[in-house]
Amino acid sequence: MRTKPSFTPFNHQLKSLKHADTTDYVFDCSDPGTGKTLVAILDIERKLKRHKGAAALVLAPKSLLRSVWYNDAKKFAPGLKVAVSTAGKHEAVFNEEADVYVTNIDAVKWLAKKAGSKAFFKKFKYLAIDESTAYKHHTSQRSRAAAKVAKHFQYRRLMTGTPNSNSITDVWHQMLLVDGGSRLGGSFFAFRNTVCEAVQVGPKVNHLKWQDKEGAEEAVFGTIMDVVVRHKFEDCVDIPPNHEYAVPYQMSSRQREAYDEMLNGMVIQVYGSLDAVAMAKLKGVKPVPITEVSAVHAGSMQQKLLQIASGAVYDGKGSYHLIDTTRYEMALDMIEARKHSLTFFLWTHQRDYLIKEAERRGITFATIDGNVGEAERDVIVKNYQAGRYQTVFAHPKSAGHGLTFTRGTATLWVSPTPDAEIYTQGSKRQHRLGQTQKTETIMLVAEDSVEQRVYESLTNKRARMKTFLDLLETAV
Repeated sequence: MRTKPSFTPFNHQLKSLKHADTTDYVFDCSDPGTGKTLVAILDIERKLKRHKGAAALVLAPKSLLRSVWYNDAKKFAPGLKVAVSTAGKHEAVFNEEADVYVTNIDAVKWLAKKAGSKAFFKKFKYLAIDESTAYKHHTSQRSRAAAKVAKHFQYRRLMTGTPNSNSITDVWHQMLLVDGGSRLGGSFFAFRNTVCEAVQVGPKVNHLKWQDKEGAEEAVFGTIMDVVVRHKFEDCVDIPPNHEYAVPYQMSSRQREAYDEMLNGMVIQVYGSLDAVAMAKLKGVKPVPITEVSAVHAGSMQQKLLQIASGAVYDGKGSYHLIDTTRYEMALDMIEARKHSLTFFLWTHQRDYLIKEAERRGITFATIDGNVGEAERDVIVKNYQAGRYQTVFAHPKSAGHGLTFTRGTATLWVSPTPDAEIYTQGSKRQHRLGQTQKTETIMLVAEDSVEQRVYESLTNKRARMKTFLDLLETAV
């Protein structure tokens, strides 16, 4: 048996462990980088000692299964046998003898099929869900599956640093998994009617937008405070500050023309490559459009406007048509001026033209997106930390959780995202434990465009989330 490592948890982690002695249910809303995983592993170890032959189930994002959960358990609780299960291997792995079974968020659908079998869940006592906002939508298949699975566990721990990134209603289904509905009730609609108010946004009766009521955060906190753990990153770690700011981007005349055309007519003409357009102008002839792209409704038009402001527009077949590259030239200017940076993109065309411009300038880089496997991603992170890349181009859904890029000091968002959770998690990849320098988080925002509304929405969501998190901080 491996020997127990010699280490002492931080004071805030000891407080979390002490809190776990008072309740079977824990909702850990501590900031990213405060060591929630270590606390969970140590708590699992302690709880399983009380129940001989019992096991724990961990549900986590795929990128964290081995890089975080398996490795940390091996390091800090070597007496625990950990089995990692991925798609296609669930049956074989769960038939193995283990203390802790770690699997991905979507595996809960497979597990839910076992919910009718008491024999399958008989040995399980402890459920830990990492990044529990994956189950915040009460109508999604995986959320419903998670509810079927959670009821089989005596001990339940949910973890997220962004519990209400869109609305206080995000908390409801997470708490349902924690306590089965005993605190916030078993009906989402009853809960929403209590904490939100309906605002008419269209001509029809069902054209409603639900907005959080004033004081909703305080009301919810008062109901769940006994199971909440919350530690603020800055209070736990002595780290240089991070400066967040937006940098205005001015669209080119061609972008502005396409933007206004879509805004006013919900359709634009697409003319092919930039070289073909430039050549036509040199010859004094009008470029010939190759197709047109239209928006079928207001929501679709906003998406098309965001695409145009970002430099390209997508047709109905999923192909993009480039409009302008100056945004990527500006991004690479900023990357070039910094020794090491992490650059987040949201669109396929952004990835392609960031890469193209970096190659043209001779900038060393790597790319992390849905096409990059776990092993390759880990190598990229190690190489970045060793200083081998000036930047990493990353999609936030592939690199926004669990990864450490503390060699760098700048996080650049090439376009604004409306998702407060994605932004908060992604921006914490550099400003985290191990960082010794001041850092900056920069977002490019197109002037006089819908991007400004997206940025404002993001700011408002983060302000509401901060209000709730500040309340939670008083719990433990």
